[in-house]
Formats: sequence, C-alpha cells, structure tokens
Amino acid sequence: MGELLPLLFLLVLVIIVFSVLFSFIPIRLWIAALAAGVPVGIITLIGMRLRRVIPAKVVEPLIKATKAGLQLNVNKLEGHYLAGGNVDRVANALIAAQRADIELGFERAAAIDLAGRNVLQAVQMSVNPKVIETPVVAAVAKDGIEVKARARVTVRANIDRLVGGAGEETIIARVGEGIVTTIGSADNHKQVLENPDNISHTVLNKGLDAGTAFEILSIDIADVDVGKNIGAQLQTDQAEADKRIAQAKAEERRAMAVAREQEMKAAVQEMRAKVVEAEAEVPKALSQALREGKLGVMDYYNMQNIFADTQMRDSISKMGKPGNPEQK
Repeated sequence: MGELLPLLFLLVLVIIVFSVLFSFIPIRLWIAALAAGVPVGIITLIGMRLRRVIPAKVVEPLIKATKAGLQLNVNKLEGHYLAGGNVDRVANALIAAQRADIELGFERAAAIDLAGRNVLQAVQMSVNPKVIETPVVAAVAKDGIEVKARARVTVRANIDRLVGGAGEETIIARVGEGIVTTIGSADNHKQVLENPDNISHTVLNKGLDAGTAFEILSIDIADVDVGKNIGAQLQTDQAEADKRIAQAKAEERRAMAVAREQEMKAAVQEMRAKVVEAEAEVPKALSQALREGKLGVMDYYNMQNIFADTQMRDSISKMGKPGNPEQK
C-alpha cells in the first residue's frame, strides 16, 4: 500500500500537467490544421497564446480560405487580428469576391475592415445592388406650386472607393438637391407631373456618385404629389405684411397729429393765460392813470361804454350761428 501512494501521486501530477498543457496548447486546432493542409506549427500556436491572440480566431478563417483556394499568410491574419480587425469577416469577403470574380486583395480587404466598413456586405452589394429610398423632397416650380417627390436610388458598392468614400447619407443629400434643382427649373408643376422621368434623367446625369463609396446605377421617381400653392401663400403673406406696415404708418401719423393737436392746445392755453394776465393788469393801469391825471373820469366812462358795446355786438354775432344754445 505504501508503494502505491507515490505512483498515484505521480499519475495525478502527470494528469494535471497534461491538462494544463492541453488547455494552453490547442492540440485539436493544430490537428485540424494539419488535416486541412494548412501549415501551422505548434510553436506558432503557442506564440499566439503568449501574444494573447485566440488561435481559433486566426486558424479557422485560414483553414476556410485555404479550402476555398485562397493563399493567405497566418502572420498577416494574426497581424490583422492584433490591429482590431475581424479576420473571419475578411476571409468570408475574400471568398465571396473570388466566387463573384471581383478583384479584391487581402491588403485592401483588411484596410476596408479596419476603416470601419463591412467588407463582406460591400462585396455582397457589388453582386446584389442595394436600393436606397430617399425621404420626401419638396420643391417649388416657377409657377409657385409645391411639388413633393420621393426617389429610389439603386447603388452598387465601389470596392476601390470604400476607403475614404462618402456613405449613403451623401448619396441621399445629393439626390435630394438634384430633385429640388430640377423641379425649381420647371416652368410649371404640370411639366413635372407629366414627365417625372425628367427628374431621374437630370439627376443621374449630374454624376452624384463622385467621391462616394457607391456607384449609382439608376434613379427612379417612386412618387410625385402636388403640395401647397406657395406662390399664392407668399403673396398673401406679403399683402398682410404691407397692410401691417400701412397700419403702423397710419398709426404713426395719427399719433403725430394728436401730438401736434396737444401742442396747439397747450399753446392756446398759454396764450389765454397771458391774455388773462394782461387783462388783470388793465384795472391797475387805469387806476394808475387816474391817479396820475393821465385819464379823466369821462374818458374812463366812455371806454367802459365801448367795452359794453363790443360785448353786446359779440353776443349778437354768436346768436346768429347755427347750433348755438342761446339761439334756442
């Protein structure tokens, strides 16, 4: 019994060592690579572990690409993985490009993938074009009628311009701009409704796919509707604005007239005050003239008679005017 304990301990130790070794070294992956004819050494797999690279993420795409007839390098795939790329997607894109007879090398595919674009989707879009539907674009013809149009743009990915090329938003914006320009140059909205294909032809001839990651195959007008009468609405708004301006100017003139009237009333009141003040000085001047002998008593009475006669004449003249209460 004492002799069996060292053997059991040694057996357990060997099992632990092999378990750790097999968990660190992907033996199954190495055997699968050898069976597929992919030259991947066991030292290379250990080095991937030390560089914190998941071997399956590199070796399995390599096996797939080799079986598809592609010649790829394990070092390039590992470098792309370390750069943050998706190795499996790049391998699938290269296989799809080879099957579709599209010229696409590993370096370009890796650059497209690192640029943040889906290289596999780009290859698929090169084979099966994508339809982009624009939102409703409203424009006004020369006769002032609003026309609303919606277009469907059929595009195909341009592999050579995927890196640095503009995306779908630029295509939609350029097509919308072309629709607005075409509708705006029409003499009336009936021309647009009768020939909506003129919009697609005009927009397509502008070369809107320049500098983008796509190639425009066709632009089709999906829907055309008549909107508001913008010209009449603008004229109505202009007339309303002119009316408000005229009302403001009339109010300004009325305010100025009221101000002048108030000024005139103030001036009249001031003059009346001065007259009253001057009339108050008359008795003083008469008394002073009497004391100094410059005015006799008879002269004073004659002057009072003249004042009374003047007041009587004034009263008679007022009675002759229509609407005078004294006349009634």
